[in-house]
Amino acid sequence: MATAIICEFNPFHNGHAYLLAEAKRLTNEPNLVIMSGSFTQRGEAAVCDKFTRAGTALRHGADLVVELPTAYAVANAERFAKGGVRIAKSFSEVHTLAFGCETEDPEILRTAAEALRSERVNALVAAEMRGGGYYPRALEEAVRTVCGSEVAAAVSSPNNILAVEYIRALGGTGIRPLPIKRKGVAHDSGKTDGGFASASHIRSLLRSGEDCSAFMPEVPVHVTRPELLDRAVLYRLRSMTAEELRMFPDVGEGLENRILDAAGRAGSVEELLTMVKTKRYTHARLRRIIACAFLGLTEELQTAPSDYARILGFTDEGEKILRSCMCKNVTSVAKALRENDENTPHLRLDIRAGDLASLAYDEIMPSNLDYCTRIIRENREK
Repeated sequence: MATAIICEFNPFHNGHAYLLAEAKRLTNEPNLVIMSGSFTQRGEAAVCDKFTRAGTALRHGADLVVELPTAYAVANAERFAKGGVRIAKSFSEVHTLAFGCETEDPEILRTAAEALRSERVNALVAAEMRGGGYYPRALEEAVRTVCGSEVAAAVSSPNNILAVEYIRALGGTGIRPLPIKRKGVAHDSGKTDGGFASASHIRSLLRSGEDCSAFMPEVPVHVTRPELLDRAVLYRLRSMTAEELRMFPDVGEGLENRILDAAGRAGSVEELLTMVKTKRYTHARLRRIIACAFLGLTEELQTAPSDYARILGFTDEGEKILRSCMCKNVTSVAKALRENDENTPHLRLDIRAGDLASLAYDEIMPSNLDYCTRIIRENREK
């Protein structure tokens, strides 16, 4: 038996170590971690490379770390959750999915999941959006109207929204959800609480060269700066046509023209986002669109199923979980690409994402790390 955890660990901090420890305490099972690779749901390069993050996770509570394909890592909450659950259910040993959230009551989360499928909720959201509403607020108010304030609170924060999507994605899998209440500060908070700080605050501290050792079990040596990719991103956008831009996820209703116009005038990605942002198009959605265009991640690829588990590292316990994997194990990307099967486009995207993220460091990192970095084998002392 094993517990799956879908995550970004961007970067791995004390709150993540607590989540892994709580999952083991509550289930007495090893942890399978399904982790975003080189780019994240924010539409940015991860603060440090996936091998560094995987190694830290293995030394602090993870037993097997596999990569969440980039196509799903840079996606909305629904697709992010579905991609992670697809991998989790390919391991016959996995019977639990643990996740951090603000609401521990699984029944409230299940009600919220049902609300997202409610015709009445969707009609209220659509009416509000036609009037120029802001989608997250429109959704929360619609759920409050139909289901009450307690359920509405479950869709009001990013962590809870992901929790709700996990429960939706788990339907029919036989895997039970295990919500674990977050410890420490709120998502994206700039405050700290003892040894806890939000991932966004820690990223800010890391990138400004400040000491983060109080909030992390291990501090990465090399960190990315997303703004270092701005010229490459703007070049990519300025080289596109509106027709090409429409191939990427979430682009429609003339948004491609707004993005291309802004790309032709903006001097940075932040300036571009400011020009394009409206109540209808959230900052997060726009960042993902820009990232997808930069990576060449089309709607067709993001909605195409993958059937592989890219192994980043494992412990002795993790090796036992690995034996229960019913999909293709990728331990060598070179070998997997030579097989040239239906997973090849996804794997090529994972490799491309790593190569592009390597440009986001002060000192540019070499490319092709996916080919030459060994799988991490962490042997814990008994």
